[in-house]
Amino acid sequence: MKALIIGSQTRYEKYLPHSSFTDSVEKSYYPLQSPIEDIAPADLTADFMAVDAIARVPASLIHKMTNLKIIHSEGVAYNGIDCQAAREQGVYVCNNRGINADAVAEQTILLMLGLLRHVVEGDAEVRQARQIQMKERLMVSGITELGECHVGLIGFGDIAKSVARFLQPFGCQVSYYATRRKSPEIEREYHVSWMELPEMMRTCDFISIHVPVTPETTGMIDKNFLQGMRRDAYLINTARGEIVDHEALRQALAEGWIAGAGLDTLAPEPVRKDNPLLNLPVERKGRVLFSPHIAGITTQTFRRAHRNIWTAFEKVSRQERPDNIVNGLV
Repeated sequence: MKALIIGSQTRYEKYLPHSSFTDSVEKSYYPLQSPIEDIAPADLTADFMAVDAIARVPASLIHKMTNLKIIHSEGVAYNGIDCQAAREQGVYVCNNRGINADAVAEQTILLMLGLLRHVVEGDAEVRQARQIQMKERLMVSGITELGECHVGLIGFGDIAKSVARFLQPFGCQVSYYATRRKSPEIEREYHVSWMELPEMMRTCDFISIHVPVTPETTGMIDKNFLQGMRRDAYLINTARGEIVDHEALRQALAEGWIAGAGLDTLAPEPVRKDNPLLNLPVERKGRVLFSPHIAGITTQTFRRAHRNIWTAFEKVSRQERPDNIVNGLV
């Protein structure tokens, strides 16, 4: 049997879970941005396809692969895969749902703490030998502990649930907004309460985004949203950059509509130097804390992800249903 793999060969080889099945499968690797025309005819006969979470798998490629049985995203995202074309051809599309929930939750907490403890400005001040001046200033202006904060989560999937669980020891009040309210049992389990979005904007110290990119969520954090937040509140985004209007957020940070933002994701990626959030006024740069979209890429995440991919391939080879089917194929 044969697998066509689109993504980093080094990464796929590093995390390959060796077994009699995985060792028996012939593997062909192509870089992430490889044109369809570069795929060798022999590789189009593959039974399985594993792809980087942001890879494009259009209908034109799927239709050429008549032996294909499954396409598996390396991560949670799968919006680059033509799920309808796969379904029509009887090909499973699967993702690694929940695989990075704890990892992303850790990064979410890190960004919250980093903003509260002024790590961007603090690091710069110490490097300029102004530690005492900043310390004296903060003793007057104040440092808020995370446990004092009311955290609002937009979305309540696997990652948001992990964030809520991680926040429990801090003692935070945690609310969530989702289009469908969860059961009382779920709310009790995670110590959360449901809240309408306008109320969340008015009341929460942190608003943390945990929804996928869809036509409905793209640009949902816009000028009106940001103006509705408290001036001492923070925005956290470990979801996708497209959910936030970057020009509006730049204006919010520059003009003090909100206290700051912690961002693991920007749009577009790769990040360009002309991104508005990289060009804040000098005196406002400390209001934003960036990380380079690393929330979900821990070693443990990749080990789990690749184990899931090859388990799914092996199940399909035995004509069994894989887990985490996302294209509705029965």
